[in-house]
Amino acid sequence: MKLKRLALAAALASSTLVSSSMNGSAQADPGDNATNGRGLANPTVQPVGFLGTAGPTQYVTACDTGGCDTGDCHSGILGDGGDCGDGGHCDLSRHGTGIFNGQFLNADAGDEPFSLLPEVMGYQLGGWVQLGYHSQNLPLFNSRKHDFQLHQAWLYAEKAVDGSCGLDIGGRIDYVYGTDGPDTQAFGIDNTHWDNQWDNGGDYGHALPQVYGEVAYGDWTAKVGHSFTIIGYEVVAAPENFFYSHAYTMYNSEPFTHTGALLSYRQSKFVEFYGGYVMGWDSGFEDNGDAILGGSSVDWTDDINVTSTFVAGRFADNSSGDERGIMSSTVAQVQLTDVLSYVFQTDYLDTEDNAGNTVRETFGINQYLFRDIGDSMSLGLRAEWWNVQADSAGFYGENAMVTGIPAEDDFDIYAITLGLNFRPHSNLVVRPEIRWDYLYGVSDDFDAADIQFLDDEMDDQQTTFGIDTILLF
Repeated sequence: MKLKRLALAAALASSTLVSSSMNGSAQADPGDNATNGRGLANPTVQPVGFLGTAGPTQYVTACDTGGCDTGDCHSGILGDGGDCGDGGHCDLSRHGTGIFNGQFLNADAGDEPFSLLPEVMGYQLGGWVQLGYHSQNLPLFNSRKHDFQLHQAWLYAEKAVDGSCGLDIGGRIDYVYGTDGPDTQAFGIDNTHWDNQWDNGGDYGHALPQVYGEVAYGDWTAKVGHSFTIIGYEVVAAPENFFYSHAYTMYNSEPFTHTGALLSYRQSKFVEFYGGYVMGWDSGFEDNGDAILGGSSVDWTDDINVTSTFVAGRFADNSSGDERGIMSSTVAQVQLTDVLSYVFQTDYLDTEDNAGNTVRETFGINQYLFRDIGDSMSLGLRAEWWNVQADSAGFYGENAMVTGIPAEDDFDIYAITLGLNFRPHSNLVVRPEIRWDYLYGVSDDFDAADIQFLDDEMDDQQTTFGIDTILLF
């Protein structure tokens, strides 16, 4: 599927959202490395992506006494201000304990995961291993059916920054190997630059999806380098998602990575803005365009967060093709009860080439419902509608020029996924799921343009069982 995406007139792609103060937020503040999400701050510190609805734990660096920063304890822009309760001290006892440490061996399912690697020169080391199986192929990472596979062997080193005490300098580097590796590379430019084509056989590969430096001072944070996008809700890193499989919107209509600079400014304890410049989509340290990346996040209450992000400009400008336009995403996260949370996402993408022809025009709505069942188990439901307009030549590939495709009709994909997260240990999660996909469109057009979204190109629907296991270290 990756090669087909590279053959399009532009880079098809599909990570840092601002975390809300609500329980159940699965995304992170792009300027707050104490929480995780699309920015992939340390997932061993706050693994809210595991159960989808686990409440975030704020680890606050104190300037003097080690106490909680009350700026992180609030009830939202429409609510009353809160306090830190009984202190909220930073808990560092769970870092670098080792796999044979008694705390690790006796950890309860509801505990925060242990970091099994020590801190080195201020950098926290960690990672995870993801192993999975699925019964049907989907062009969304999971494309190797009936095969027990290594999706992600992930390593990272990170020094999180905190500007509340003055100037602070840090950064992060990520490395991944597995069947998800080729789709995590800088494939936006079809050459051997950066990690593109670090493949190992037909399915496995290596990638360096993040290499960046970061500086924080007061309410400002600046990130410079190669990093995951802030667009959307689902991410590449397995621990940050509730479901084993991915949404069509994430994989086909969103960027994965950018190279450039991103500024974050916390205007108040309820509102944060961010914006910057990036060299297109999904490229390493090589120019693939010029685009503006930005957005805002608002905690309306303790239970409601709305994050809106966009990228506009030239997304791809190289020998493989050109693409320019706008892509926007809005994610609303609502904590309905102590154990029930809801997420609504809508994405819009509209791009064209130098001649003014439409490359991609898509619209998607994703909805998620999460229900905690005790400390070690959660249920999740995802419902997606992804629409592709008929003039989106990029999705029909090169054959569109020969066959006269695109046709007069657009097409729609509907997908419903029911999943379970079981966490027998704080560093282990098992994610079984059942998924149903339905493709509504003109099948003759798909055949003529050599489009195959489902495993059997003759069918317009399929049911897929999948299960994976993630071990954090």
